[in-house]
Amino acid sequence: MAKRIQRAAPRPAGAAVAIGPSSAGAPAGASAAAAAGGKRRRTGRVPRGMVTDFTIQLATLSEAGIPIVKSLSILEGQTRPGPFKGVLQDLAEDVAAGTPLSEAMSKHERVFDRFYWNMVRAGEAGGVLDRVLYRLAQFLERAAMIQARIRNATIYPAVVATVAVAVVSAVIVWVIPKFHEIFTSFNIELPTMTQILLDTSGAVVRWWYLFFGLPVAAFVGHLVLMGRNRAYRYRIHKLQLTLPLIGPLAGQALTATFARTFGTLIQAGVPHLDALGIVRDATSNEVLLEGVESIRRTVREGEGISRPMGETGLFDDLVTNMVDVGEATGELDKMLLKVADSYETALERKIDALFKLLEPALLILVAGFVGFIVVSLFLPLMTIMSQVGNI
Repeated sequence: MAKRIQRAAPRPAGAAVAIGPSSAGAPAGASAAAAAGGKRRRTGRVPRGMVTDFTIQLATLSEAGIPIVKSLSILEGQTRPGPFKGVLQDLAEDVAAGTPLSEAMSKHERVFDRFYWNMVRAGEAGGVLDRVLYRLAQFLERAAMIQARIRNATIYPAVVATVAVAVVSAVIVWVIPKFHEIFTSFNIELPTMTQILLDTSGAVVRWWYLFFGLPVAAFVGHLVLMGRNRAYRYRIHKLQLTLPLIGPLAGQALTATFARTFGTLIQAGVPHLDALGIVRDATSNEVLLEGVESIRRTVREGEGISRPMGETGLFDDLVTNMVDVGEATGELDKMLLKVADSYETALERKIDALFKLLEPALLILVAGFVGFIVVSLFLPLMTIMSQVGNI
């Protein structure tokens, strides 16, 4: 079992790490190693939880004074066969050959992203790799906890929505046409709501491939454009920030992501400009990416961070004021992490409240639709029963 994460001790004064210009891309020497025939194993999907456990265990072994090569060999030996075991084998071989751990990790970008190996690089340069690994594990666990909360909150509404769509589709495709035949055979005048229901059912049966195919095609097209078209991604991400209910949540999520990532990097000793570059490259949100790049350009010119943050329109006054205080007091990392904690807590609370309201709203919607179907079919049946009774 992974060791429980404890709060790392404060970093000693003067232990800041100068990453240097090479941090904007691969670590120094990475290209040369690749050119010299460095091995790159194609890596399958590795769960983030497995990476988090590895990070905690590596920090524990490093803190105990065990050399990195020996630690990697121990962890590789206790890992089940799979993609991650191969990654650990590569790391152990590269480090044994004299490659820094951060550089070895940068060869496996699908497992260790740029944020991760730059944090490791800062720990190596400052001689505090164990502390940095603990901070990394805290970061990964916090992110995993929030994702799990959101995922668990969506399970019930997703199940209800899926069952409702399946049942209503079955009724429209197979049940309602049978009633249509009955109504037609009695040649009665149908109420407006019944006629609407029958026409809808007939259209779905006749053009089923459009009703079911178009949403699938639209979804697949959306995924393709999101993967290939940056302008489309930007428009979608921008739209998310303007939607009611979802927009404020998305904005808080962006603020929390930026603050925790940036604060964690600064706490590890990464210079501000390099940390902003890592945050920029680590984000998948085009709006945040553009905002961080704007901040980075201004900071490169010698400005502070709080003013350009406010100019992006992504961060409210509370955040920019806290960053301003952090810059003035030399505790920017602590202020950013406080912002992250506050916004993540508020985000979790709002998400829980939203899904608690969504569940009854979804049930009411399904009940209303089913009620419409029942009433639409019942009214003509009453007319038919009265006609039969008069015979």
